[in-house]
Amino acid sequence: MKNNNSRFMPFLLAVCLVAGIAIGTFYANHFSGNKLGIINTSSNKLNALLHIIDEQYVDTVNITDLVEEAMPQILSELDPHSSYIPAKDLEAVTADLKGSFSGIGIQFTIQDDTIHVNSVIKGGPSEKVGLMAGDRIIEVDDSAFVGKIVTNQEAMKRLKGEKGSKVKLGIYRPGEKGTLHFTVVRGDIPVKSVDAAYMITDKFGYVKVNKFGETTYPELLVALAKLNQKNCEGMIIDLRGNTGGYMAAAIQMVNEFLPNNRLIVYTQGRKAPRENYTSNGTGSSQKMPLIVLVDEGSASASEIFAGAIQDNDRGTIIGRRSFGKGLVQQPIEFSDGSAIRLTIARYYTPSGRCIQKPYEKGKEDEYELDLLTRYEHGEFFSADSIKQNEKEVYHTSLGRPVYGGGGIMPDIFVPQDTTGMTSYFRMAANRGLIIRYSFDYTDHNRQKLQEYDTPEKMEAYLKKQNLLNQFAGWAEKRGLKRRNNLMMKSRELFELSLYGNIIYNMLGIEAYIEFLNKTDNTVQKAVEVLEKGESFPQAPASEQAAKENDERRKTEAA
Repeated sequence: MKNNNSRFMPFLLAVCLVAGIAIGTFYANHFSGNKLGIINTSSNKLNALLHIIDEQYVDTVNITDLVEEAMPQILSELDPHSSYIPAKDLEAVTADLKGSFSGIGIQFTIQDDTIHVNSVIKGGPSEKVGLMAGDRIIEVDDSAFVGKIVTNQEAMKRLKGEKGSKVKLGIYRPGEKGTLHFTVVRGDIPVKSVDAAYMITDKFGYVKVNKFGETTYPELLVALAKLNQKNCEGMIIDLRGNTGGYMAAAIQMVNEFLPNNRLIVYTQGRKAPRENYTSNGTGSSQKMPLIVLVDEGSASASEIFAGAIQDNDRGTIIGRRSFGKGLVQQPIEFSDGSAIRLTIARYYTPSGRCIQKPYEKGKEDEYELDLLTRYEHGEFFSADSIKQNEKEVYHTSLGRPVYGGGGIMPDIFVPQDTTGMTSYFRMAANRGLIIRYSFDYTDHNRQKLQEYDTPEKMEAYLKKQNLLNQFAGWAEKRGLKRRNNLMMKSRELFELSLYGNIIYNMLGIEAYIEFLNKTDNTVQKAVEVLEKGESFPQAPASEQAAKENDERRKTEAA
């Protein structure tokens, strides 16, 4: 009997197994709507969806393209700064912060479907072979490169390339007969972070930083050394329009101005424990009077710098409320060359405030329109229009109140200057006519303009040329009706823009900034504060005194 039972046991087990599978399948299909059993997590669900589409969808689908389109959408549901970078764009996105790229070493403008060489970088590959400002590139590698195919993207694609590679250029040079040919060996072209570093008065220096990249800190050290050689007694660091970059670069920069063991910034996230970044006491300018300029275009690393200076009462912040980006992104690369920048933490200023402005998940458009909303509410023109978050009050090391919830509010507010703004000037600027005319004028008068080697000398010459009247005639031929009354109301704005662009074309970015700063209200306010010896904030004597101090600052700004 025992032997018979043993003989039938495998058969009985098999029957039970089949029955179990049949019953389980019946109930799964009947009560769960034919759901695939493999979909037991959200990640599996996404993988399964792509597999089902690939196997069963009515038309042929390129799964790779589908994933490329889906990635940005998924990340946009997290926060406004988590993003996806396709492989084809990664190099261009990162090159700006790397401090250099490989190319031929020119700055160019596309005019009338032709590349015009605006300037040649000193010591670069193009200068070595003899390219000159004013040249037109009409051929690239023995093929014509003029007409509608000449876009900024296509030009960069053809002129950039691997270091050591060659590109043959056909050049039209005014005054020369026939096409000139040059073979340029591409090389490393520096991307500068510091646009200007000069003595704005006999005693005070000015430094303009456009981003925080790999070379920003060493560039700052060079700038500080240059200014110290000229006996600089106070410093203006201009971060207006600086959208940020590497947090490490901002920390290194702040360290130059803080005494030992001062908190610069700290980061913290769900999976990232709090990490403090403090000064080490090796900074070269720990006692230098300091002003930091910010505006609505100052974001991320700029706000780390400004927040550390403000919360440590190390200097005075002047300008308008900054952008409000307090999220930390970590770059993560994929094997196909693409990458994501994923928000992993928030950063906090030394007083403990996170200056990330509010956002709603998935509403990226509203977030991007925040600056327009600020403008419409009058925030650019009046400090009273700024709504401080009274529930998020923090205090600096001296006890001064500062606020979280959206950007760095300056200690001294300077409104946007709209003096002389008219519809005629706005149309001329928005259509790009001022820049185009400035380039045309430079191009046709380059030999004469080369006689003037400073912005002051060039401005004095340009003032005698009746440029505004010439511009009005030129612009009218291009569809902008001449409006003499409006033109006269905007005369100073026109001259500032026309002279400034011509100075930029001939003398470069630093000369251009130096020229603009002479009439920049925010810069002039910074100089005034330095001259009065008021760059170091004072502790409020009492709550009432603090309120009176705030009112006094608003009155001064107005």
